[in-house]
Amino acid sequence: MGASETLPMTATGEINAAIIPDLRRKRMERRSFLDTLFTLGLWGIAAIGAIPLFSVLYMLITKGGARLSLDLFTQLPPAGFMQGGGFGNAIVGTIVMVGVACVIAVPLGICGGVLTGAMAPKSKTAKVVRFIGKVMSGFPSILAGVFTYAWLVVGLKTYSALAGGVALSILMLPIVLLTAEQAVAMVPKRMKDAAYGMGCTHTQVILKVVLPASLPSILTGIMLGIARAAGESAPLLFTALFSNYWMRGLMEPTASLSILIYNFSGMPFPNQIELAWAASLVLVLIVFTFNILSRILGRPKY
Repeated sequence: MGASETLPMTATGEINAAIIPDLRRKRMERRSFLDTLFTLGLWGIAAIGAIPLFSVLYMLITKGGARLSLDLFTQLPPAGFMQGGGFGNAIVGTIVMVGVACVIAVPLGICGGVLTGAMAPKSKTAKVVRFIGKVMSGFPSILAGVFTYAWLVVGLKTYSALAGGVALSILMLPIVLLTAEQAVAMVPKRMKDAAYGMGCTHTQVILKVVLPASLPSILTGIMLGIARAAGESAPLLFTALFSNYWMRGLMEPTASLSILIYNFSGMPFPNQIELAWAASLVLVLIVFTFNILSRILGRPKY
């Protein structure tokens, strides 16, 4: 069908421009006006919500950044009226306890996620595991510390980095488990069907197809779990307590950044308060780094 049969033509053979609809966006049109209004409103709400975040970051950078130096990472916390010092032992203690939590929570979380998301998502066991994971995701952090205190600290008769790591693993586990479940469930069905068509068993499909394809999203959950565990203080008050010395083993009280901030922020000494601000900045940077890594690693590969 030619253009002459669908669009009216002028005497010179040109298309009559009067009957062509104007598809350009008009600013004062009702739909366009409401769209612009709601867009500006959302940006305004986001800006208002970001004010507390940026105000905290500003305070941390101005008050804690001025104290940053190499000595903070290599020296021990000062006592009383002493000047200088650092929190190197607290950084080491935080890394060790988060590492212990990862050793416990990551394997259990991934196995639970594979069970509930791929192996037997509709089984009774999967339903129970999923329910427990969701309940634990809202578990108050201080109760994780109380539970570990009653079970491990009282049993071993000592505060320790091991007990702190176990308490942090309780908080990490539901994040890793639920993220792994969603990551495994989101693997395209055509990839699994192709593997089955090639003769792979169910176990081979999970190990060779499902887990590699869902690995970026699983790593996102792990990074988010680490970020949460690194910033917790309540569980460590009941489990690891604190120490002014370098860590020598897992079975002794251990320093951490969050407890150091808690202790030093309430002291009447300016030096300790400055160290608390500097430790807060370091802790925020650690958490921020893990959140950025979770975004980078969480990009899907399929």
